[in-house]
Amino acid sequence: MTVSRQVKDAGLLKRSHLFYLSLGIGLLLALGGAITGFVLFGESWYQLLIAGALGIIFTQGAFLAHEASHRQVLSSGPANDRLGRLVVVLFVGMSYQWWMTKHTRHHANPNRVGKDPDIEIDTVAFTEQSAASQRGLSAWIMRHQGWLFYPLMLLEGLNLHVHSIRSLVERRRVEGRWFELGMIALRFTIYLGVIFWVLPVGMAFAFLGVQLAVFGFYMGTAFAVNHTGMPIIPAEAKLDFFTKQVRTSRNISGGVWASALLGGLNYQVEHHLFPNMARPQLAKARALVREHCRENGIPYTEMTLGRAHLHVVRYMHRVGLAAPDPFACPLAAQYRRV
Repeated sequence: MTVSRQVKDAGLLKRSHLFYLSLGIGLLLALGGAITGFVLFGESWYQLLIAGALGIIFTQGAFLAHEASHRQVLSSGPANDRLGRLVVVLFVGMSYQWWMTKHTRHHANPNRVGKDPDIEIDTVAFTEQSAASQRGLSAWIMRHQGWLFYPLMLLEGLNLHVHSIRSLVERRRVEGRWFELGMIALRFTIYLGVIFWVLPVGMAFAFLGVQLAVFGFYMGTAFAVNHTGMPIIPAEAKLDFFTKQVRTSRNISGGVWASALLGGLNYQVEHHLFPNMARPQLAKARALVREHCRENGIPYTEMTLGRAHLHVVRYMHRVGLAAPDPFACPLAAQYRRV
């Protein structure tokens, strides 16, 4: 019997409405608590604690929107899309259509060269070929990206906002362009307006810096441990769906605590195999998938969060060493090769 049949027979594809209702209420209560703290602290550097809390709350909201985009939350596709767009645009301040376009491509071909946007070169390189093609400052950053990877995550929040807004103003057809631009503008007008009205300018900028840094670091590291350091699939390789998804994904052990921290992304293997499976069902599916992999000799990767981060750093360091030394003399390098 296939894993898909076992999962269906076990009822693991049913929705978990009560779980997501509780999660949504919890996020709203947390947001309400942060707003209350913001009002009570007033002109105080304790506001940076509120900024950090908002970074965490916005990331948890992004996790919920991610699940809605995969049809995990509500019963119908359109209802999930409405919920996901509402949370991403108004709660998090990013473009839903940009996220959907990018993430759909990733799920279809995780870690596949030329097809997975998540391993395309940006500030850092995820393949040795990409690193080797860089020059100047980019090459220097990549040669040191093992050390710089996590510090750079502090800028990932700003990077995500910039990329998502840029996608909305591109000269191409963009679904929901004006709605998303309008809602993002409204969100930032209210958000920034309140911050700069209540806080002195320097404190307001510090508040925004901490909030974006926490949001970016949390989001970036949560997704980094899923696939970074797992096998890279050549563009021409032929793999069946099951093997492709399992070999390129990494689970994080820790059960319910890891699931709460990572928004269910700790069950990355099962999420990629059954992307519309509700978060509470993923742990049950894990046992079925692990057994199937054991019986068929398919590598199944699971490790602690700390060990996964260590693997990420080692992988990024090894890839980065393929970048040319920007300070090396080209003529001297040519003589060394001879």
